[in-house]
Formats: sequence, C-alpha cells, structure tokens
Amino acid sequence: MEPRDLLQQMFKAAIGSAQPALCIPRHLPPAPKGRLIVIGAGKASAAMARSVEESWVGEIAGGLVVTRYGYAVPCRRIEIVESGHPVPDAAGLAAAQRMLELVKGLHADDLVLCLISGGGSALLPLPLPGITLEDKQTISRTLLKCGASISEINCIRRHLSAIKGGRLAAACYPAQVLTLLISDVPGDNPTDIASGPTAADSTTCADALAIIRRYGVDLPQHILDILESGSSETLKPSDCRLSRSELRVISAPQAALEAAAEVAERNGIPAHILSDRVEGESRDVGRALAGIALQVALRNQPFDVPCVLLSGGETTVTVRGNGRGGRNVEFLLSLGISLQGHPGISAIAGDTDGVDGLEEIAGAILLPDSLARAWKLGMNPQELLADNDGHGFFQALGDSVITGPTLTNVNDFRAILITA
Repeated sequence: MEPRDLLQQMFKAAIGSAQPALCIPRHLPPAPKGRLIVIGAGKASAAMARSVEESWVGEIAGGLVVTRYGYAVPCRRIEIVESGHPVPDAAGLAAAQRMLELVKGLHADDLVLCLISGGGSALLPLPLPGITLEDKQTISRTLLKCGASISEINCIRRHLSAIKGGRLAAACYPAQVLTLLISDVPGDNPTDIASGPTAADSTTCADALAIIRRYGVDLPQHILDILESGSSETLKPSDCRLSRSELRVISAPQAALEAAAEVAERNGIPAHILSDRVEGESRDVGRALAGIALQVALRNQPFDVPCVLLSGGETTVTVRGNGRGGRNVEFLLSLGISLQGHPGISAIAGDTDGVDGLEEIAGAILLPDSLARAWKLGMNPQELLADNDGHGFFQALGDSVITGPTLTNVNDFRAILITA
C-alpha cells in the first residue's frame, strides 16, 4: 500500500473508533424513578444525543445539546442548537442560559444525562456577572494565540464562567448527574474537557492569574479585578452539590491511537504509540519527532524499520505571523523541514474533529518530496513556518486532508511512517 493511502486509513480508523454510536450505548444508565433530562455541549454532542435517542427505550422528559455550526444531526426528542467555535457567539450564550433553566427545580429521583466533548468551552459560554459576551470573545481570541496549553486556557475559562467549573452540576442538584465524556485533552482530566461544567475543580482564581501573568496575556482590568477578588471561585471536590455527580470518560485519544495501530499492523507495519498526551509548541514537537524518526531510519533505534510512530495530545501555536495557522499543519511543516526530504519517511497530522485551527481542514500529509515540490512552486518552507502558514503550504501542494464534520473529537492525531 502506498504511504499516502496507509496514512489516510490510519487517520480514518482513529476517527472511526471515537464515534458516539460505538461508545454511548454501553454506558447508558438504568432508567431513573423520576424524569430523564439530556443536556450537553461539544463537537461530538449532537451525535452523542442521537445515539442516546436510538438506544434509550424509555421517555426523555427534555433535552438540549449545543454543538458547532455544521455538526448538528437530526434528533427527535433532544433539541440540537448550533453555536460558534472557537470564538463563542450569542447563540451559545442563549443556549447556556436555557440549559440552566432546563435543569432548575429537579428532584432527587430525576436523572440528568450530560453529554460532553471537546469544544464545549466555546460552545457553552455564560460569563459571570460583570463580564459580557464581547469580553468572552476578546478573551478567547487572546488565549488562542498566547501559546498556553489547553489545561491552562481552560483554567482561566472556568474562573470566568457561570456554567463551567462544576456550576452546571450544581444547578442540577439534588438530581443525579451522569456525565459521559469524549476526551480531547491530554491526560483525559474531566475538569479540562469543555472546562468541566459538571466536574469539581481543584484550581483557583490565583492559579488563573498566575497563568495570565506567565504568558503576558493582556486582559481588561475589570476581568483581572474579578479574579483578584476571588469571587469567581469554582466548585471544589468537597462541595455537597457535586455529591450526586458521576463522571465517565467513554472515549479518549489512546483508543484512537490503538485503532490506527491495528490498521498499520494489518498491513505488516509494526506500530509504536509514543504518547497520547504530547504537548508543547507545534514546531518544537515537529523537530523533536523528526529527530526520533531519523534515528529510527538511520540506525534502527529505538525501533526497527519499517514502523510507524503514533502520538496524540494537543500542541499549541504562539501566533507571531499572519498565516492561516493550524497546530497540526504547523507541526507537520516543522517536521518536514527537519527531515529535509528523507526518502523513507512520510507523515500525517490532523485534528480528529476535522478542523485544524480556524480552517475547515483537518490537517495534511507530508511526503518525502513535499519540500522539493514547494520550492518548485516558489514557496520557502522556512518563511511559511515563520508566518504560521502551514495551511498555505500544504494546500498549495494539494496535500491538505479534508474530512468535513467528523462528529467526534479526540484531539490531535500524528503518524510518522518510516519505510527505509
């Protein structure tokens, strides 16, 4: 099989392994004595809601799920709302307000089934009093460019939200809450998935302020005043309103990597999962993994050729240029520059939700001749990397990977295929 085809099959398998229809049914709870309410947010949440409807034999008293524009699927009993991502919008704000209203006045015999996946932080924006939607939009744009990790970004988001950091679960109390999570974060910490609307949070306002100072994030003074006052503290593990809340991760990056590994090994290529939680600057990760790939190709260390190196997680991009961005294509461009056209190494990198950065492009494929073809087209790979324009580079080569809405999200997928 040609490298391009094998890489694409591995990426497809990774996405397929995280489809809600596969992982939702076996985690559904018994019917409650009272009512069932279904709520949720995230890029996979609409597909999760559809799977609930297809598998749940009893009544659903009410339901509201928020997903990204273009990610809705038809549901009969659960309302699906689309809103903005990665920058929140008014549709998401209105949906968050309605969701809190939906879970008011529940009883101990009621059950709230909460469907959470990556993207929920932006899709379910409800700022604290004194913070406007416009403030949230400005903060989101600023945080996305600062180079902070997703865990650090979500720490700040939780402490400026009226629905995240356990507050949604508190609004459901005394009803039982079961949250089914599709993880898109390194380490699969429920507090970080969609900023943990039903999860206890051990971080503090002081932690959020420390992150802001660490990265030199320029936020309005009234936002800083709220954090400094401590009035926006999230719910902690000891809060009694979380005593009836259960969190269950039902799909995660590791499972996606294992699915891709199975594809490689069926095709006679040994697969090695390096990590499901790689973080750091995309271009730095690209250089590091290029070094490992070259060690394999040139010295058969630490693995023999042929093989494929798999990794997941979420890298970051500190935006300094004016390009089209995308952390996966930035990783891939950096990798290619470091490999300098080694004839036996190809790679794919993409976001399993189908959107890398702000583009409706999942990622790209790097081939041994990618840099040579770019030079022939008059492109300077180093200049494009400096301008954060990985999408421009790979689209010009015809090597972008476009999946459309995948209806799931287990974050970044990277595969480096070494054949010689």
